[in-house]
This record gives sequence, structure tokens and C-alpha cells, in this order.
Amino acid sequence: MQTIDSDAHVIESDKTWSYLAEHEKHFAPVVLHKTGEEPSPNNQFWLSGDKIQPKDNADTLSMDRNSREMGSVEARLKHMDELNIDMQVLYPTIFLVPCANDPLQQAAQYRAYNRWLADIWKLGNGRLRWAACVPTWSMHLVSDELKFAKDHGACAIFIRPYECDRYVGDSYFDPLFKAAEEIDLAVAFHSANASYQNNVFHERHNFGRFKMAMISQFHYLIENEIPTKYPRIRWAFIEAAASWLPYALQDAESRLSRKGKKLSNNPLKDNNIWITLEMADDIPYLIDRVGDDNFLIGTDYGHTDTSAQIEALRMLGENPKIAENSVNKILGPNPKNLYKI
Repeated sequence: MQTIDSDAHVIESDKTWSYLAEHEKHFAPVVLHKTGEEPSPNNQFWLSGDKIQPKDNADTLSMDRNSREMGSVEARLKHMDELNIDMQVLYPTIFLVPCANDPLQQAAQYRAYNRWLADIWKLGNGRLRWAACVPTWSMHLVSDELKFAKDHGACAIFIRPYECDRYVGDSYFDPLFKAAEEIDLAVAFHSANASYQNNVFHERHNFGRFKMAMISQFHYLIENEIPTKYPRIRWAFIEAAASWLPYALQDAESRLSRKGKKLSNNPLKDNNIWITLEMADDIPYLIDRVGDDNFLIGTDYGHTDTSAQIEALRMLGENPKIAENSVNKILGPNPKNLYKI
């Protein structure tokens, strides 16, 4: 059976920004480091737009730089072989927070990133699929960018909660949703936050900044019945665990009932929503609560945050409390159904 890592990352590098067009080079992020110290992964930062963030939230123990940054696709594939991973779906790192308050800069950075990933896919022998970045401040560019991405190995659209300081589901996003249906790419919310205001408010509290944003965005989709408006879209919530799911569904059900509406008996499956598990979740309980058809698992490859578990796929298979049939679904058929692999 093919095993799929549903959430892996690339760490952006100078190579990423080499894909900027000549007239867009000034849109590349600037690398800063602390004065009085020699530059190192621990003291370097990206400055993009007016946002500063650590340059490299990198796992320097489990993998080498070539694997993290795709300096060598061959090195990445070799490491995947060692981890018994057949395929990874790649998400960005720098764009987990806002990187551009200028629509032209956002579009340029996303074009460069997408073309970098397109070349990685070419070298990856079909084993490195990816989520495309879309210029949400320039909706007239979305369709063409997604067509390019789909033709070059993308299997999802990378979206953050609170894009353009709105909940994703607002009518502003109709062109994106129509393009997602037409081009047949999943809409994948990744643990992140695209709101400048919200990022500043939660600056020192990443749970509030990233994880709560994901839970709120999920609840917004369910309560406002967004999936029913776009029945051909496949939705995903990546890297926010799933222990919150029963509460979010319970609360959404209560709010829907006040409107004279009813939450379906199988809310994930009926709304085409998939969610990544983490090994800290009570996975048997979650499967008992909502079934096993719409769960995924990822390693968060490349990062060192609370969601990172490079051996997650192996650990899932070795958990005696989880039925083998469920394990097999989570590792293979479920991500295939989401990403249309």
C-alpha cells in the first residue's frame, strides 16, 4: 500500500526567490540577523513586507539542510525511503504568516514559490506533490495560477484562516472557490493566520494565533454551510490536530438548530472535509465519534514545532488501539481521495 505523508514542508531559501522575474527581484524577502552575532539558523529572520519572522523553524537533528530546503531532491527522496514514506504533500513555511501587504508583492512571491515547487515536482518522480499558493489580494489572477499549478503537480490550494482579514467563505472568495471546483484542487487550510491584526494580537501566543484560527475557520464553514454551496470542493484542515473536533461539531449543531437546521449525521463525509490527526490525539475515540474515512496524518517534515513528528506514519501503524483497517485508510486511501492522487 502506498503511504502518504499528508503534511510535509519545504524551507524556503535563496533558490526560492531566484524564480522571481527580473522586475520583481525587489519583492524578495530580506534576511536579517542579530547584531554582534555570526549568522546561524538560530538568529536569522525574514523581513517581508513589514513582517519579521524567524527564517528557519528547522529540524536540524532529523534531517540535513539539503533535505529541508530541497537543495537536493534526491536527498529528500532518500530520506523518505528511510522513513517508509512513498509520497509527501508539500506546504510552505514562510507564508504561514502574512508576508506582503502589497498585492503585487504577494502575487510575485507566490508565483516564484509555485514555479520552484513545479521544478521540485519534476525531479521528484511523482513522489513530491504540493499545495499551490494563490494571490488572494488579486482574485483576477487566481484561475490562471491554479491552472499552472495543477499542470505541474499541485494537488491542493494552500489557504490560511483569515485570508485578506476575512473568514474564508465570505463572498469575496467566490472566484477562488469557482476556480477550485473547475480545476479540481482541494482547498487545504493549513495551521497559519493571514490576518495582520490577528497576528499582532497573538504575537506571543502561537496556540491562539494558529490553532484557534483553524478551529474558528472550521466552525465558520460548518455553521454557514459553505460546503453545501460548493459541493464539488474537497476541504482539508491540516496541522491543527483533531481533539477539538467533537466540541466544534457539538457547538455548530447547537447553533444550526436555533436556525431550524440540522447538522448531518456524518458531518465530515457529507461536507467533503478531511482533517489531519496527531499522535497526541485520542485517535480511537475520534474514529468512534466521526468514523475513519476523513482522517489523514502528516509528519510536519522540516519543522520542530508542537505538530512535528517525523515518525508519525510509523507510530500510527504500531498503535495497537487503532484497527489495521483504519490505519490503512489514514495512510493511503483517505489522502488519495482528498488530493485526488
